Amino acid sequence: MNADVIVIGAGIVGAACAHELARAGLSVLVLDAGQGGATQAGMGHLVVMDDNPAELTLSHESLKLWHDWAPRMNAECAFAACGTLWVAANDAEMAAAEDKWRRLQAHGIACELLTADALVAAEPALRAGLAGALKVSRDSVVYAPSAARWLLAQAPRAVAFEQAEVTAIEDACVRLADGSRRSAGAVVLAAGIHASRLCPDLPLRPKKGHLAITDRYPGTVHHQLIELGYISSAHHSDGASVAFNVQPRPTGQLLIGSSRQFDSTDPAVESPMLARMLGRALDYLPALAGLNTLRTWTGFRAATPDSLPIIGRHPRQSGLWLAVGHEGLGVTTAPATARLLAAQITGSALPFEPAPYGMQRFLAAA
Repeated sequence: MNADVIVIGAGIVGAACAHELARAGLSVLVLDAGQGGATQAGMGHLVVMDDNPAELTLSHESLKLWHDWAPRMNAECAFAACGTLWVAANDAEMAAAEDKWRRLQAHGIACELLTADALVAAEPALRAGLAGALKVSRDSVVYAPSAARWLLAQAPRAVAFEQAEVTAIEDACVRLADGSRRSAGAVVLAAGIHASRLCPDLPLRPKKGHLAITDRYPGTVHHQLIELGYISSAHHSDGASVAFNVQPRPTGQLLIGSSRQFDSTDPAVESPMLARMLGRALDYLPALAGLNTLRTWTGFRAATPDSLPIIGRHPRQSGLWLAVGHEGLGVTTAPATARLLAAQITGSALPFEPAPYGMQRFLAAA
């Protein structure tokens, strides 16, 4: 046997799982094909989301762990506790901000409502006439590729790593592209959108997103800025949508999102979609028109039908455990995903109720 556990995928979710399993005293082998994924392409925002109780639990518990890790992380991880401003364009959205404030307050999450004048003072570059905002103070950003490497390197017990493509999972054994095999007591599939090739019954669907990053303009924006309409656009089940989302990076650059498409599997940047996304950003932040954009790119989120990840044992495949389907929240929710999965594998006390994330919910529906 090559290890107690094999983890397939070295993105942020796989790295967090390997870290937690090693922390539990298990020997871990990580296999990654080097194909890249959402960790390489995403924004790296760490944000409490509350579309439903299960999402709130997973994101809230994860934020606690990110803040525990932050003092030990190296500078390459670029962790910054910039906070999030959920921007309300009108009175109806301000009412939605107030509802969100009450939900977060009830769970002990530090947040405050900003009036229109307070929003102008906090973010002068935003356009005039906005109704206000909800500020969530401990939301943060991180450079996810470096954070994933840090998690593997800083595991309490050494994690073995191989760059190798897994072509099949056979109980607690995996077959590699070169024909060789690796065996373990358990296999964790954390390969993002690539997971469906190894486990075809996973209900995963690619959701394409565009991003753009500017040159360095320190001080232009101070918080991560997200429109209240982002919540509804993020969970569209079909078609294409855009929402205002601008993130200040510690470098002084601005990372601009966001878009969502189910109708494209082409990784190429699509000019009409990019134009829609940038136009939405300009509507909220007119100063972007005078800034130089350095690069644009795309990536694919792995989405499930109910927008919650799949975490836990595969009910029909012996020895296989799942940590997939995190859509756009993989970076945020990787720590609590890993903590829950490690507890399930080792039989230790569960940090929270696992049922909402189980694969069984899709098998029962089918």
